[in-house]
Amino acid sequence: MSTAAEVTEAPEAPGYRARRTLPLRVEAARQLRRRRTLLMGGVLGALPFILITAFAIGGTPDGGPGGGGRLTLMDTATASAANFAATCLFVSAGFLLVVPVALFCGDTVASEASWSSLRYLLAAPVPRARLLWSKLVVALGFSLAAMVLLPLVALAAGAAAYGWGPLELPTGGALATGDTVPRLALVVAFIFVSQLVTAGLAFWLSTRTDAPLGAVGGAVGLTIVGNVLDAVTALGSWREFLPAHWQFAWADALQPDLEWGGMVKGAAVSVTYALILFAFAFRGFSRKDIVS
Repeated sequence: MSTAAEVTEAPEAPGYRARRTLPLRVEAARQLRRRRTLLMGGVLGALPFILITAFAIGGTPDGGPGGGGRLTLMDTATASAANFAATCLFVSAGFLLVVPVALFCGDTVASEASWSSLRYLLAAPVPRARLLWSKLVVALGFSLAAMVLLPLVALAAGAAAYGWGPLELPTGGALATGDTVPRLALVVAFIFVSQLVTAGLAFWLSTRTDAPLGAVGGAVGLTIVGNVLDAVTALGSWREFLPAHWQFAWADALQPDLEWGGMVKGAAVSVTYALILFAFAFRGFSRKDIVS
């Protein structure tokens, strides 16, 4: 059986260029045709219509002080298309948007190993760093596309159902109609950055196991553990080092006066953890014996 060293030490053929192996467009086309990609896109695209149906059946959301609850974006969900899009992000950011990130990033290397095609890719030869880089870029691209798809569908569906207008805030006031799309774009950008930790976890686990479900489930599970720890108030200021502590800091972008403090801190924590996990993935995979 060939070892990892024997696979990567093959002599270069004339005209061989490492950078031309496994082009991003090829990897993207492969991932786009996967059934799980189409299923995830369908779920995210269907969510706005499910919420519209729920509001049509159950009536206008009511969770304000008069109803015994606290004010949330859900209370103004049907005020405009912008409000509806913000509500869709609010209800999905905590868990639903974690799933596509874990799925796309955790199914990268582990799926090749489970199909016993990983060693053949490396024997092609595709350099290990190039293999990981191509798969990571495509996985992050699909993760971002999933996060963009949801608010785009929500805006279109919300405009048809509730009309276009300013984003009304539950606490009073509103964002001008011209400011809503840029602010929502900022929200999506922050959610994507905050999910880089999940991406890093899933990608690192994908290089450590031959079971894609193990990598995906492990990343989702550890993300849930982070949310649970953030709920432990006894940890005090230590919670600020948890990425989960800042996952809803994007709400500051939906205020009349944009606040950057929470989003900057949250982005810094997420990027730091993500870079460490990506480094672990590249370092560990470069030394791993590939037998599948």
